[in-house]
Amino acid sequence: MKIITDERCTAYSSPGHPERPARISKTVEKLRSQKELTLTWVEPLSVDEEMLGRAHSAEHIARVRAAAAGFDGDTPAHPDIFNHALRSVGGALQALKAARNGEIAFSLLRPPGHHATRDRAMGFCYLNSIAIAAFEALATGTANLAVFDFDVHHGNGTEAILLDHPHAAFYSIHQHPCYPGSGTKNVGRNCFNYPVAPRTPRADYRKVLTQALDDLKKFKPNLVAVSAGFDAYARDPIAQETLEEEDFYWMGQSIRQLGIPAFSILEGGYSSDLPDLILAYLKGLEGK
Repeated sequence: MKIITDERCTAYSSPGHPERPARISKTVEKLRSQKELTLTWVEPLSVDEEMLGRAHSAEHIARVRAAAAGFDGDTPAHPDIFNHALRSVGGALQALKAARNGEIAFSLLRPPGHHATRDRAMGFCYLNSIAIAAFEALATGTANLAVFDFDVHHGNGTEAILLDHPHAAFYSIHQHPCYPGSGTKNVGRNCFNYPVAPRTPRADYRKVLTQALDDLKKFKPNLVAVSAGFDAYARDPIAQETLEEEDFYWMGQSIRQLGIPAFSILEGGYSSDLPDLILAYLKGLEGK
């Protein structure tokens, strides 16, 4: 299994912000100390900036590069944030490459990306890594690709970018009502949403996840790109769901059982237990 990371992604922070460096540093520490999985550590790929233009407008790319002022109350203009976001994109591309080689891969980087739209940075996200990787896959031989987003927040940016693409489908399971307020119904011909109420019992939440995966299989993708968010966890500070560590193991196992090449990138997850949740997910992916 490949873990893609770069210690530079811990070099920025904002006091009191839940999207903090410890999300990565503590998870790296946990994964390096565990003995159950054999991990290979690799760095993100370099990114041809032309790839960004498939998902984002030139104006948006220029705004993130300049980062002259905060994008919204949740999304500060950190110094060098463009290069941090670019490395997250590179992590998704490295994970894509590994999946095509028959390997399990997880991109452990920040910032996340799934709220970034074609023209807007928002919700801690600056460049939409999963959408950029999806377009790269489709441009280089993948016939049909599905994005599976189990972050507790709706992947509004990914949905907007992939809307009505004939060879891509988007499946998002998320709490509603919750940020960003979208995802209440299916949109276009290829974006499927599965909103769940706050405090949905774990067994019921799993049923919704299972339904989404069953629907995904009907699309017959050649590749699955996973926006892996761990904030549906019962003790996450910014949502109100009920999942436990074993549910994330089950999630990894369920993705493995699709029998389709897949790669995962970190989106949300803000509890101090994030390292344990990621390890459980990885063990499920590996079948351990």
